[in-house]
Amino acid sequence: MTTPASAPSEMAFFSLLVRAGSLSAAGRELDISTPAVSKRLAQMEARLGVQLLHRTTRRIGLTPEGEIYLAQARRILADIDDMEQLVSSSVAAPKGLLRVNATLGFGRSNIAPLISDFVKRYPDVQVQLQLTVNPPPLTEDAFDVCIRFGEPPDARVVARRIAGNRRLLCAAPAYLARHGTPQVPNDLAQHNCIGIRQGDEAYGIWRLTSGKRSETVKVRGNLNTNDGEIAVNWALAGHGILMRAEWDIAKYLRSGRLRQVLENWQTPPADIHAVYPQRLQTAARVRAFVEFVVQAFPTAVPR
Repeated sequence: MTTPASAPSEMAFFSLLVRAGSLSAAGRELDISTPAVSKRLAQMEARLGVQLLHRTTRRIGLTPEGEIYLAQARRILADIDDMEQLVSSSVAAPKGLLRVNATLGFGRSNIAPLISDFVKRYPDVQVQLQLTVNPPPLTEDAFDVCIRFGEPPDARVVARRIAGNRRLLCAAPAYLARHGTPQVPNDLAQHNCIGIRQGDEAYGIWRLTSGKRSETVKVRGNLNTNDGEIAVNWALAGHGILMRAEWDIAKYLRSGRLRQVLENWQTPPADIHAVYPQRLQTAARVRAFVEFVVQAFPTAVPR
């Protein structure tokens, strides 16, 4: 059956229905009756040959097939928005679905508050933020923008530098009082070093440079984790020496709860980038978000 040209597409209808949370709420948004919403959903399911929603009188829930349909529908609708904004001569306000990925601790403390401010400025953008321990593969079409540390991993993606960042070596004063302060990189081999397993980085290998000198140290310790926040807490408790991004430990260095060691030695750069596929570099929602984050960060660099 052909729907009127003014009616939303099936994908837009289904996305709205899930967002509304019930048939009646969707009906109010569409200005149609609840039975009409139920009928249209039933027609969709009959055409597709699968059930998309579990529904009761008060709420709805996605079936596994519904979850797949919703994820793909939102991606397609976002692509359509991008295409229309690209070919339109007018400058449209950012809108549509924006999928953002960031690491756990940094995403929670820095990116989530920025997203709160971003959607206040651009209320037509719907943001999905997912925090993960390791960055997702860029070959997967799971995110529009990933906030990453370190060098951009692939020349086929666009990487916008957000802020500089250093990894520093630090330990609690109590640990250094008991075990001494390392004076040269090789001293680290005699210390308890807290390990962090993240991404594809070589685990337990710390590379340090000072001018033209370069040292590679195999460190060891009795504590390791894939969560940076846990590792920082272990360092604060006096368990050992930690290598961690300045963003995560700056406040503890200022307060004296952690003390930097081997200050004249530098670790490989870990600058913060916003990474996104080349096909999305014209998407208004992506451009607006990346620019918003870049503009926000100069005032947030740890001192």
